[in-house]
Amino acid sequence: MFLYLSKLLPLFFYPLGLACIFLVVALVTLRKRPRVATLAIAASLILLLFCSNAWVAKYFVRSLEWQNIPLSELPNAEAIVVLGGATKSAFPPRPTVDLSEQGDRVIYAAQLYRQKKAPLIILSGGRIDWRGSGASESADMANILTSIGIPAEALIQEPDSLNTYQNAVNVKKILQSRGISKVLLVTSAMHTPRSLKIFQRQGIDVIAAPTDFLVSKGELNELSSSPKAAILNLLPDTNNLHQFTNALKEYVGSLVYWLRGWT
Repeated sequence: MFLYLSKLLPLFFYPLGLACIFLVVALVTLRKRPRVATLAIAASLILLLFCSNAWVAKYFVRSLEWQNIPLSELPNAEAIVVLGGATKSAFPPRPTVDLSEQGDRVIYAAQLYRQKKAPLIILSGGRIDWRGSGASESADMANILTSIGIPAEALIQEPDSLNTYQNAVNVKKILQSRGISKVLLVTSAMHTPRSLKIFQRQGIDVIAAPTDFLVSKGELNELSSSPKAAILNLLPDTNNLHQFTNALKEYVGSLVYWLRGWT
């Protein structure tokens, strides 16, 4: 039930869901309370314009992504831990498992393995029931990694986790059973701050290895590269709204996990 509510309820507090609520209020009050309807429409418009412009979205994303940038080359560890959310199962018409927007996690883990940063890759991620049946996320990631030449014996699957807290708890059991103490944690840069705290809370010696950066120095420089660019980046864009929403989800998730004592 917690998992279901944690995915459903916040939708109404993120920009698009909240804007829809304002518009429903406007629709209901339009005839009898036109002033309330006007305020609700204005609130919806302001919210969407604010959250979907590049200036706000990219700096909001940066506030998360740039927290754990390695200052130098990553050190060696005993295992590489990769968190799920990076694949799309091989349901027709897909011919095989696809990488999702966060698929950089899988590729980066393979690169670290080939750089001999660690001899093992632990793949952590299950399959949420209402998102369809099929292989776990850990199995999908293993499928991708073996297809690009990573040996199957270097992969350890953890197929039961349905959220980041469970990732940490279940991975800890694997680490203890194998006597592993130090790991590299590979996940999206935006997800790294929360993930790092959760793994550290479990007493795991973890080194952040973020990837899948959405905001770079070049993209920030482009915002003000010219007066025209500065103005155009104020205009609404669905990609900006998506990035802002994902960053907000991370902040909300961090708060919820802190309240539950998980970080």
